[in-house]
Amino acid sequence: MFKISLDGLLILDAIDRLGSFASAGNELHKVPSTISYSVAKLEQDLGVQLYERSGPKVELTIAGMELLSEGRYLLKAAVDLENRVRRVASGWETELTICMDSIFPLRSLTGDIQEFYKIADKTRLRIIKESLSGTWEALLDGRADILIGAAGEGPSGGGYNSAVIGFMEFVFAVSPGHPLAKIDKLLGKEDLHPYKAITVSDSVRKMAPRTIGLLFGQDTLAVPDMHTKLDYQIAGLGFGFLPKPFAIQALNQGLLVEKQVKEPRQPEAISLVWRTSESGQAAKWWIKQMKHPGIFEKMCVDIQ
Repeated sequence: MFKISLDGLLILDAIDRLGSFASAGNELHKVPSTISYSVAKLEQDLGVQLYERSGPKVELTIAGMELLSEGRYLLKAAVDLENRVRRVASGWETELTICMDSIFPLRSLTGDIQEFYKIADKTRLRIIKESLSGTWEALLDGRADILIGAAGEGPSGGGYNSAVIGFMEFVFAVSPGHPLAKIDKLLGKEDLHPYKAITVSDSVRKMAPRTIGLLFGQDTLAVPDMHTKLDYQIAGLGFGFLPKPFAIQALNQGLLVEKQVKEPRQPEAISLVWRTSESGQAAKWWIKQMKHPGIFEKMCVDIQ
């Protein structure tokens, strides 16, 4: 049996906010004697004095202030729980986790999050980032409900739906000072093999990591994200394919040089993915929102 009740905490909160037992009684629709009895009963149950009484004036003791301060967190949690239960009963999820591929900046979702909160402010959102197959693994492991910007084809086995939202183009680029920049011909395997390739590490934990366009025995420098890959290629530390929206500014500024290769990387499908079991209103809202025409183009513009 708990000695602290939510009703008791509500009374303490009202007394503190309104300044008197009588005002608290008016707000809570209780007679002053009921307020006084409830406070006295709480003190008796806890075995501590909550108020210093000096005539008509009462002040919280140190113990009373501590109980009220911490108790307000419990009151807020109780209100949040009530709201979440109502949301779930109406079809809205308590929490929704969205995973975005590390190619795309999370600021791309700022406007969508603002619109979402206008109608679903009681559904908690979690936004996470993964790279390459790590996005797919997050969905299949249940760490994410929706993937935005998932690259390539998903793993076999099903359990998810997907919709292609665009195709990412790639350019092969090196810094102007890199030895490959001085070779005036189509670059083949024999040209690339002596130098270091810069790759983005796959964030998978269980699935086989994905490698793209690497030669057998190729020396590599693995980095955690595409932003670092871009910086390191500009610095001349290695070569590699870059998403065109990532590289365009550096190419225009002369920080990178695009080179033609015998085996170019083809445009890659970028998808919106969700589990087939997702049927809540929050998931439905995000799926519809991310299918809007132009969403992929906006994400690519935000990269730059």
